[in-house]
Amino acid sequence: MIVTLTVNPSIDRTIELSGALARGEVQRAAAAHREPGGKGINVTRALAASGLDTVALFPAADGDPFVEAMRESRLPFRNVPIAGAVRSNVALTEPDGTTTKVNEPGPGMSSGELDALTATVVAAVADAEWLVISGSLPPSIDQGYYVRVVEAVVGAYGDAAPRIAVDGSGEPLRLLLESDERIDLIKPNAEELAELTGRGSGESFEAEPRLAASAALDLLGRGVSAALVTLGGRGAALVTTDATWFAEAPHIEARSTVGAGDSSLAGYLLASAEGRTEAECLAQAVAHGAAAAALPGSTVPTRLEADCYSITVQRDPGREARAAHTKETDHA
Repeated sequence: MIVTLTVNPSIDRTIELSGALARGEVQRAAAAHREPGGKGINVTRALAASGLDTVALFPAADGDPFVEAMRESRLPFRNVPIAGAVRSNVALTEPDGTTTKVNEPGPGMSSGELDALTATVVAAVADAEWLVISGSLPPSIDQGYYVRVVEAVVGAYGDAAPRIAVDGSGEPLRLLLESDERIDLIKPNAEELAELTGRGSGESFEAEPRLAASAALDLLGRGVSAALVTLGGRGAALVTTDATWFAEAPHIEARSTVGAGDSSLAGYLLASAEGRTEAECLAQAVAHGAAAAALPGSTVPTRLEADCYSITVQRDPGREARAAHTKETDHA
């Protein structure tokens, strides 16, 4: 069982344009898609599409259109009622895959609503292998809420707590990393990695994946066991306390990058749940991400669609050599 938590879900509307986006002009859509979304919701959708046992947790009133959309999707979920309404997001995708997103901030929540959400998470993960904390927080609530969730889960289950994966950014992720709470996996993209570490840029990391891997090593000193860094069309890197692996993305005709990173995380978790090696988890992550980008809107791939791609994974031999050299220098 994999439990996902999306504190700031959304109704995602993806509009496919027939040509390049022209600011200030009237354009007709080639197609449009409307789905319940949010990063954790997308992870649950991708896991369910591949046959894995999963459930999505989120705050939303029973009569909210988002809950109705989740019922229609037939995805397993538990909602915690709140007074506010779930936000709506719009993504405009161009024929070459370029995506422009406009995201609403999301509703505020009372302390009682947040406490109820935390209690729901603790109860839901009793038999879970992974808890995935994913996406943004509404700006009007405590940006340290992720820390509260992890503290509650670890406090309730101790060593029996599920492994925890986090796909976030900005202040919520920074506060979680500074808390020294155990995090088994984080999944930044190149831009988020640059923001987290204060090194490089999204462009430089995608141009040179080894720079991204070097920056990700900085995060492993903050209670993080592994970092899955997605690098767009360059593929991804997996950095653990023991080794670094790289996997190039296959050549695809990109239709939409909306949710591709979420599908990458789902692919990693899917392989992990099957007991596969870290290199194989990385390969499945890249295959799932590529398959998602080749599909329209925020459509997620099935396992069969992802497995159409053959992914080569290479271990970085230079990391061990650099580590050995540093050790020798320290003892000199």
